[in-house]
Amino acid sequence: MKLTVFGATGGVGHEVVRQALAAGHEVTAVVRDPARLDVPAHDRLEVAVVADLTDEESLVPVLTGRAAVISALGAASNKQAKAAPVTGPAVRAILAAMDRAGVTRLSAVSAAPVGPDVASDGIFTRAVFLPLLRRALRDVYADLSVMEAAIGASRAEWTVIRPPRLLNRPRTGTYRRAIDANVPRGRVIPRADVADALLTTLTDPTTAGHALGVAS
Repeated sequence: MKLTVFGATGGVGHEVVRQALAAGHEVTAVVRDPARLDVPAHDRLEVAVVADLTDEESLVPVLTGRAAVISALGAASNKQAKAAPVTGPAVRAILAAMDRAGVTRLSAVSAAPVGPDVASDGIFTRAVFLPLLRRALRDVYADLSVMEAAIGASRAEWTVIRPPRLLNRPRTGTYRRAIDANVPRGRVIPRADVADALLTTLTDPTTAGHALGVAS
């Protein structure tokens, strides 16, 4: 499969690129700075430098002829998201460019706090921990909510992945999943497993048009 990966220099994004290449896919990794791409050169890897991800015109060439798109974009910090939201505006431009390029399949990473609470998680988690977390990172989650709304209103065949706290650990492939819900007591997940979810949902029709909670 020919894939375009946005956010390829991030913690999840570089795992997506590595795993996609290992699985035999052809990958176009979209980056601002190619020096930050922590992936060895490969004959099935194309690195495309795009300075402005909100520039629809510059995105069409990196999407034309591709079978699917993965967005591993995310706001780096609450301060940065408050100053200039990143993910929502970029994904809106990506969706418009996908329409023009004739690409329909999209898998995008979001975050568990954007999704619904889990009743079985207990009163402390639902009434204290999550409200504090959502307040502390409100601009990050607001940006991701804008992204999810744009995806949901689009004509794309989409899946949104909502992980909890991310860890730098090896891929297990045995994480839990919940359709249109968060995983009960889902506290952490390796970035490599989030990358696995982004990739595997591309060929899983049961996830199309749904948000997928994932956690270890």
